[in-house]
Amino acid sequence: MPYRSSLCLMSAMVREGEISPVELVEAHLRQIERLNPRLNAFTAVFDDAARAAARAAEARAARGEPLGMLHGVPVTVKESFDVAGAPAAGGRRAARDATAVARLRAEGAIILGKTRRYGARNPWDTERTAGGSSGGEAAAIAALCSAGGLGSDGGGSIRVPAHFCGIAGLKPTPGRISMAGHSPVWRAAGWITAAGPLARDADDLRLLFAALADYDPRDPLSAPVPLRKMPAAGVRVGVAPRFAGVARPEMVEAVECAARLLTSAGFQVEAWEPAGLERATELWWLFFGQLPALFGRRDLQGEEEAYWLRTPEEPPPSAEAVAAGLAARDAMRSALAGRMHDLPLLLLP
Repeated sequence: MPYRSSLCLMSAMVREGEISPVELVEAHLRQIERLNPRLNAFTAVFDDAARAAARAAEARAARGEPLGMLHGVPVTVKESFDVAGAPAAGGRRAARDATAVARLRAEGAIILGKTRRYGARNPWDTERTAGGSSGGEAAAIAALCSAGGLGSDGGGSIRVPAHFCGIAGLKPTPGRISMAGHSPVWRAAGWITAAGPLARDADDLRLLFAALADYDPRDPLSAPVPLRKMPAAGVRVGVAPRFAGVARPEMVEAVECAARLLTSAGFQVEAWEPAGLERATELWWLFFGQLPALFGRRDLQGEEEAYWLRTPEEPPPSAEAVAAGLAARDAMRSALAGRMHDLPLLLLP
């Protein structure tokens, strides 16, 4: 069945005329209709719009027009991103696409629907969670309801659902993929929150990332820096099987396996001690928990459960604590960046 193919293979098959976008969309819509009642992954399915977009994609190819790198491929997006004309956060209807959604369309992708943040069931065992807050996205992709998609991540919201559902996910540098049109807009969380792709394997992830990464003046963290490809030969990789002395044996084994694969691919792998990052967890909570909570409890009344704001309120951090946290973060960043002149890649759980 066509929905079992990888995203890269779907793209190649469409370009070579082996399958039409209409066939691909119909196959995915049938899969969604069959599985979503059990998975609870979607908040909205754009049946008619997806079919119309597939017919338009087929017509563009027939006319010999230039085709995007995702031409005719069905994808999904996390409900946090605006899709023009669809319900959005705060009870409104989105007037325009989020920049990342517009990028997907510009590269020829067909938007099948929006996926839920929390409450999706794991397709491998529906008694278990798919994770959050890009859980619906991960569940839909793992269950072959979508070829790939768009999520967002501040504290694991792409990486955890990808891990739970057995797919691939990437949290890139904030600003590499635009967050314009993402809700909620918590400027304090913008320091560590990023938009990123999810897909079934690393090749698919690479293609999605290339399609999504672009400069956007609407995102204050965005910068006009082109993507570069790093050669493997001779590049040094620092490996730390544990972080802060903590890791499950299975995770240590996975990191060590990845290190062996990097060695076989031509990288120069060596042990690395993540000294200087001891305050990372503490600072993460300041910038991702305490500061956004000041805005979140005001802006998300009625949606506290969905955004993990159900815990007792902590006293707000003082201006002195925020300034000290910023200084500590910058010192940690500077030390790490200096070390990465010698070790441009780091591998750790």
